[in-house]
Amino acid sequence: MRVVIQRVSNGSVTVKGQKVSEIGKGLVILLGIGPNDTEEQARYLTDKIANLRIFEDQNGKMNLSLLDIGGEALIVSQFTLYADTRKGRRPSFTAAAYPDLANPLVEQFTDLFRSLGVPVQTGKFGTHMLVEIQNDGPVTILMER
Repeated sequence: MRVVIQRVSNGSVTVKGQKVSEIGKGLVILLGIGPNDTEEQARYLTDKIANLRIFEDQNGKMNLSLLDIGGEALIVSQFTLYADTRKGRRPSFTAAAYPDLANPLVEQFTDLFRSLGVPVQTGKFGTHMLVEIQNDGPVTILMER
């Protein structure tokens, strides 16, 4: 799994001109699934991300987690995180999982966040989306497991 985490003041997803999800302060999580990814990896990343201390405390230090601040998460499936750009000028996406494997893992990842008490919104799997991200900081973190 590959994840891009962005600390945001707000974020949203629009599909076909209609806003389908929106969050306030929290994290926008762009999630890429590979063909060998498992629920165990989803569990690890969910725990790691929810407890990652990237929100500022009263002294301006990054000491608080998403759970500490009661923040929200917007999880968006993004197969392009598995782009291979080593050859030519057109990225190859053959390293990304097929939808029949990826979609259930995205749903499990989302359910794991909800089980931690995090309010979660999602994009629409397999659909062209407009993702608006108001990155706060900016803080952007890449993770892979």
